[in-house]
Amino acid sequence: MTEPTSTLKEHNGNLAPAELRSRLAGEAPPQLVDVRKHAEFAGLRIAGARLLPLDELERRAGELDRGRPVVCVCRTGNRSSRAVERLRTLGFRDVEHLEGGLIAWEKAGLPVEKDANAPWAIERQVRFAAGLLVLVGAAVALVWPPAIALSWFVGAGLVFAAATDWCGMGLLLAKMPWNNPRQRRKASPGS
Repeated sequence: MTEPTSTLKEHNGNLAPAELRSRLAGEAPPQLVDVRKHAEFAGLRIAGARLLPLDELERRAGELDRGRPVVCVCRTGNRSSRAVERLRTLGFRDVEHLEGGLIAWEKAGLPVEKDANAPWAIERQVRFAAGLLVLVGAAVALVWPPAIALSWFVGAGLVFAAATDWCGMGLLLAKMPWNNPRQRRKASPGS
């Protein structure tokens, strides 16, 4: 017995927002997999998406139905295109991603679920913390000049993060309780 062609075909991977919307409304909708971080997903997502962060994808790929198409989603399309390649390496054949990510989805006027109480995205938290530390360093330097070193240190850290694509501050912030859904549930009263 041969498999249905929909499970045998390999897509080049790019789906426009309108095409994804159409498929999600169809009779056999694909599995919609959001590969962003927990905090990003909590704040904004496409209805019906399931969270499988990119760094957990290989470990949790068994949660997906190999017999159904998979569409990966992220903010801009970069992480989701990497997720497509990883899933194909793991033997998934019918895998695509949303071209342009959630930014393109929203720009097309398509609906999203938002949670105003969700934590900011890690990138936004890094910008806030870095900006605050630079301001504090500069302000304190007005009365104690050596404090300017704090601003220099943060500036050097930002340059390093951009040059290496590794951000220690982002990794540290990602481990904070407000960014970890399991820790937030433990900390909330009545849980």
